[in-house]
Amino acid sequence: MALNVLVTGGGGFLGRYIVEQLVARGDQVRSFSRQSYPCLEKLGVETVVGDVRDSEAVAAACEGMQVVVHTIGIAGIWGPWKKYHGVNTLGTEHVIRGCQQHGISRLVYSSSPSVTFDGWDQEGVDESAPYPERWLCHYPHSKALAEQAVLQADEEGGLRTCALRPHLIWGPRDQHLIPRLLKRAKQGRLRQVGDGSNRVDMIYVENAARAHLLAIDALAGEAPAAGKAYFISQGEPVNCWDWINEILVLAGLSPIKRKVSRKFAWTIGILMESFYWCLRLQTEPAMTRFLAAQLSTSHYFDMTGARLDLGYEAQISTAEGMERLQQFFVEERSGKTLP
Repeated sequence: MALNVLVTGGGGFLGRYIVEQLVARGDQVRSFSRQSYPCLEKLGVETVVGDVRDSEAVAAACEGMQVVVHTIGIAGIWGPWKKYHGVNTLGTEHVIRGCQQHGISRLVYSSSPSVTFDGWDQEGVDESAPYPERWLCHYPHSKALAEQAVLQADEEGGLRTCALRPHLIWGPRDQHLIPRLLKRAKQGRLRQVGDGSNRVDMIYVENAARAHLLAIDALAGEAPAAGKAYFISQGEPVNCWDWINEILVLAGLSPIKRKVSRKFAWTIGILMESFYWCLRLQTEPAMTRFLAAQLSTSHYFDMTGARLDLGYEAQISTAEGMERLQQFFVEERSGKTLP
């Protein structure tokens, strides 16, 4: 049976793939974003323009829906707490209240593995990993608060909830991770941090989108996923720096040659954060403690929970995803990519 599904951030990188997959399986989709997206309207998607920080706008967008997939969020390593808390935390609370107000039965939240990151290696950890006692930047803190609110709302007013933690989403149409990586490489600002042995999980965007559809279905009936969070990835950790270099080569750029130690990067991060804080600079520092830690540590996860409760496995292999990314780069350089 077709569902009426609201996707917040439906025009974003992950959100658009979720919308496309929902439409492909026959669901009726509404998108809520800060701007309109003709590409979604061409798919027959109802587009609602609004700000997730506006509780009334969010509640209005929820009316008539059966399911909400909440992907809106601000990612980053720098900026004021008010910005991250307003969108990531308060915005999510508005979505929860909108669901409860309109009797929506299922809410799937796009969280992040960084909600459990304390600056050190995470090797094969599962969802029992605790939230850290200290936060290296506002993004994971605000996301953790939002995730906790979503999971605590399970069964309130008939609402069933779960949170997904996709790690390093990548693929064609990415406007965040890969473009930032390529920009730094072109500027000569990329450095390997650490000894280069750290392994990380990541996930191809279409696999991440499919996991959200599986979560929607897993919240029906006996709802094995209700009130739980799940790590999702390709299921095969890669060497962080080998993977980054592979992306650079696919984009026609040279691999990283310069290296710095974790200790040096961490020290530079402290100095830059202090400098930017004192001068109240809003632009992003080239290095922070969070970035130094992320780039020098291993972080990969046990997906047993997602496999058992959601039936999740990566359908598109890393090798196939990289081929698709390379084709996207080729089309982008030739001006053939679609908006």
